[in-house]
Amino acid sequence: MIPRYSRPDMVAIWSPETKFRIWFEIEAHACDAQAQLGVIPAQSAAAVWKARDVEFDVARIDEIEAVTKHDVIAFLTHLAEIIGHDDARFVHQGMTSSDVLDTTFNVQLVRAADLLLADLDALLDALKRRAIEHKLTIRMGRSHGIHAEPTTMGLTFARFHAEMKRNRDRLVAARAEVATGAISGAVGTFANIDPAVEAHVCAQMGLAPEPISTQVIPRDRHAMFFATLGVIASSIENIAIEIRHMQRTEVLEAEEFFSKGQKGSSAMPHKRNPVLTENLTGLARLVRMSVIPALENVALWHERDISHSSVERMIGPDATVTLDFALARLTGVIDKLVVYPDSMITNMNKFRGLIHSQRVLLALTQAGVSREDAYTLVQRNAMKVWEQGRDFLEELLGDPDVRAALSEEEIRSKFDLAYHTKHVETIFARVFSE
Repeated sequence: MIPRYSRPDMVAIWSPETKFRIWFEIEAHACDAQAQLGVIPAQSAAAVWKARDVEFDVARIDEIEAVTKHDVIAFLTHLAEIIGHDDARFVHQGMTSSDVLDTTFNVQLVRAADLLLADLDALLDALKRRAIEHKLTIRMGRSHGIHAEPTTMGLTFARFHAEMKRNRDRLVAARAEVATGAISGAVGTFANIDPAVEAHVCAQMGLAPEPISTQVIPRDRHAMFFATLGVIASSIENIAIEIRHMQRTEVLEAEEFFSKGQKGSSAMPHKRNPVLTENLTGLARLVRMSVIPALENVALWHERDISHSSVERMIGPDATVTLDFALARLTGVIDKLVVYPDSMITNMNKFRGLIHSQRVLLALTQAGVSREDAYTLVQRNAMKVWEQGRDFLEELLGDPDVRAALSEEEIRSKFDLAYHTKHVETIFARVFSE
């Protein structure tokens, strides 16, 4: 990923230096296990660890790979240059390249998941704080982009919190899905390496042994992981779209924080654009872009091919780095989001009480009017508000058919905004009970 949308901790997971360090640890732990089994000399296994504090020369490995056309062999050749060829001949005993590559990839995905879980925790904290702050801040609920009935800004934040909590649970499961390693040799039969080596390496690397591998770890695990990243990205966009709508000039119920010295347009000095949430919409598309290739990686030829390899070299870092950046950016947006309660009330009153139509409808049915007739009575008065700019309450009070069923006091009582917030505490208890 380009530096503009990257954060250093996630980028470091995918650096060549980190990759080669994990390769080394896998090979060194495998040598320890082989020595314990008596397959290789103990002193040779100990000698491998001489490279523990050595900075691997990435340029040198690339130089060797230019000749060998094989990245793992290039690394092993460079490792031999460090520890000596006599001891290096015991490295990689009975292993195949996929043992190193797949186990490393899963270590990286697990580490990336841990950073993303921390990102989600920070976002959840911000959403909860803003939800509590605006628990009873009345705003217009909309369906199809049209005024529906009142809700609260706190409930808006709360539903996003609940969605992101589900995403956190999904990511925990996806992390477990890819937290496996395989040191099973060619075609996964352990013919040339004892399963105890795999168990030892996995324990040292924080993974579980893959129950059955075919020289590669099954890619349905990775498909699940990247699909989860895609769902999280879609949830980010869901929140971003809501904020972008609220910041529209015609709505202006909330807006991104506009810092001193910030400029909104090169041409129009008055502009304050929702650039961060628009950016998040774009970043979400990039994360979701990795999902289909990950799903297509599940189908490989026989015990292995490398059609998945080029895909994963790109989507591994790109999807995790982008999502890490996006979650952090969204947390900042939520944390500093400027909310305008007065605008919310102004917007709510644009159609002079129309939003209370359902309460009047229900009151008429409770008074003995059929639902069909009650709907007709309410709608004919509502249309006057839409088409002629009338006041809904006044129209109802002046409608003899409505007044035949409901008194003035009964009609007026249906225009109480507090009615719509009476169960907010119940919903909050459900969302934040933990």
